[in-house]
Amino acid sequence: MNPEILPADISRRIAALYSEMEKAYDELAQVLRFSCAGCPDNCCDSYFQHHTYAEWAYLWEGLQQLGEERRERFIEKAGEYVRQSEAMLARDERPNLMCPLNENGLCALYPHRLMICRLHGVPSAMTRPDGKRLEFPGCFRCQEMLAGREDIPRLDRTKMYQTLVEIEMDWLGPKRRILPKVRMTLADMMVKGPPGFNFCG
Repeated sequence: MNPEILPADISRRIAALYSEMEKAYDELAQVLRFSCAGCPDNCCDSYFQHHTYAEWAYLWEGLQQLGEERRERFIEKAGEYVRQSEAMLARDERPNLMCPLNENGLCALYPHRLMICRLHGVPSAMTRPDGKRLEFPGCFRCQEMLAGREDIPRLDRTKMYQTLVEIEMDWLGPKRRILPKVRMTLADMMVKGPPGFNFCG
């Protein structure tokens, strides 16, 4: 039996947050009449970095539900992704590599995919703690579709980020102040294994 990576209540809170993200994304996509169907590109080759232990652990919770052989195959692909991305970054190139969890064009860990994987695509915005508002235009296809349009509706990520931070703080407690900052790709998280601590007891 696989050891528990996340306390059950923390896992449920992450799942609930992800469900809220999906609902907000779908509602805005419907308003914009935006769909990924037929798109010639695949957003799974975007270079994203992630920043919380909670999402890292939740990803591994999903990986642990796969069969061992399949999981090891994905981790091997993640290792190759890390090697290639590090080489590209050393050449000052932004990596443009397919996610190691992409299987026949689909996410093999769809229910456990991370926040940015869920929110990328539609225009969005967030307000930082210092009050500065950041805006994100969405994927290239959405930008093309909305070109020339004024007053574009955006998905507000602010509360979602705040909720994720609250979950992180509740799980890690005071250790959050001494743990190294997370700044990893999904592939990095897979190669490194689950976060190397246990706050369940």
